[in-house]
Amino acid sequence: MTVELALVANAGENTLATFQLTPFGLQRLTVTALPGRCTTFAVDANRSLVFAACGNSIVTYALAATGELTALSTRETPSGSNYLALTTDGTRLLGVSYGGNWGLVWPVDTKGTLSAPSAEVSFPKLHSVAVSNDGRTAYFVSLGADLIASYTLGRDGSLTPLQETQAPAGSGPRHLALDASEANLYVLTEFTADVLHYRRLPDGTLAFAGKTAAAIPGRGLGVSRLGADPRADHLIWGADLHLAPNGRSLWATERTEATIATLPVAPDGSLGQVTTYEETEAQPRGFCVTNDGRVLVCGELSTEVSLYVPDADGLLVFQARAETGKGANWARSLVLD
Repeated sequence: MTVELALVANAGENTLATFQLTPFGLQRLTVTALPGRCTTFAVDANRSLVFAACGNSIVTYALAATGELTALSTRETPSGSNYLALTTDGTRLLGVSYGGNWGLVWPVDTKGTLSAPSAEVSFPKLHSVAVSNDGRTAYFVSLGADLIASYTLGRDGSLTPLQETQAPAGSGPRHLALDASEANLYVLTEFTADVLHYRRLPDGTLAFAGKTAAAIPGRGLGVSRLGADPRADHLIWGADLHLAPNGRSLWATERTEATIATLPVAPDGSLGQVTTYEETEAQPRGFCVTNDGRVLVCGELSTEVSLYVPDADGLLVFQARAETGKGANWARSLVLD
């Protein structure tokens, strides 16, 4: 029997909540205690595995269709991880540390056990990483250096420098997403909440193609900066972005005003202006798009998650809300057989 699950990390209480998604909403199945504060995790639907960054370690869990998580192995890390990305074949896990300024690659065996790192990069305030579907190119985003560093990723987990692509100075690039064709890459900036659009060339290199504002206007939000307190000073605080499965919409969150913006995407990958802003869970750091195209949003200052159904234009229609836990900051979904 096929079941779609959603997982939400609750960093305020060191737990991971598992939900079952139904046509009518979502139901919380389990809440698992974690050995440390979870800031990110990656899922492997093919092997029913979850790789969770808990404090200064990554724990591999087996995930059952009931939502139960069973710890299998642990790999220590130099400091806490902020983003994890798994290659589509499940053989390499990539991660970055904002506080440690490192990016690492860990080979992964058939049981989900991580070996010692096979490659390392270093940039200030690394915040996210993504891998192309063929597993040959990795993109590391440095918020501190305003750049995207591209590498050729070897089957053995090696990294070979390919390109360093600048983002606008002082923008603080944060999270990124590749479209289904992988001809376009999008990056949301933290300090300006702009969605940067890059064309991805056949060799994996990037070419800047434009930017579109995603912060809600008319609220008096100022441009932020490294070390600022966005809530105290009412500054822009961009967080996460994801594409609709059909590629026609892109959604982006901003934490200070707790909004998720809908941006239309043209057939060539270019972005239109925001069509709507939905007010959502307080301080929405992370969200995910489910297998059937719904949007699940969690907030660091909320103990609940919200589920939305996009209409034909990508505009979000609220469907359901459920209790998750304190400090919810990361969400992913997967389908298990």
